[in-house]
Amino acid sequence: MQSVALIDYGSGNLRSAERALVEAARRRGLSVDVRVTADPDLIAKADRVFLPGVGAFASCREGLDAAGVVEAMNEAVKVRGVPFLGICVGMQLLATRGLEFRITPGLDWITGEVKKLEPLDPTLTIPHMGWNAVERVREHPLFAGVPANSPMYYANSFALDAADPADVVAVSDHGGRFTAAVARGNVAGAQFHPEKSQDSGLSFLANFLEWRP
Repeated sequence: MQSVALIDYGSGNLRSAERALVEAARRRGLSVDVRVTADPDLIAKADRVFLPGVGAFASCREGLDAAGVVEAMNEAVKVRGVPFLGICVGMQLLATRGLEFRITPGLDWITGEVKKLEPLDPTLTIPHMGWNAVERVREHPLFAGVPANSPMYYANSFALDAADPADVVAVSDHGGRFTAAVARGNVAGAQFHPEKSQDSGLSFLANFLEWRP
């Protein structure tokens, strides 16, 4: 049975993410132990690491630091090379820095900045809430079997602007294209909420549980 460390750092809809991961595993017949945890030892030894996030970039980064889990995440993901998935602000934290309210350092696992969405269409509102098509710009195992341009659920005002286009896997459009998913090596992130995105979201999560980068 593989272990998944679902990191609890005071941010994110942990229980819905936990339920979605368990359901995704059940649908694929996978044996998975999902642990909602802030225990650095469990995180460092996990087979997979999942980072949720809801709210402001700076407060989420402060939560990570206060929970004392960054070193354990580095041990698991950067040293041992286990698969990692961040969603929503959990993806944004992969960036070099966030520009929400003030400049805040990110994990710098995906080079780039987290910037505010600025739709060209003045009738479009921020936050960007609800369903939006996800357009893949390159193939990736996380999207295997997910229909092209599947709608996923969003709740975001900011997005990761990756410095290297090769890190971008998918985009969406809200008065202008923005990054929907990134991946580099064993590190991946999704701006959308797969746990709220019905069958396509569950397929995405199941792919993460089977991903062998």
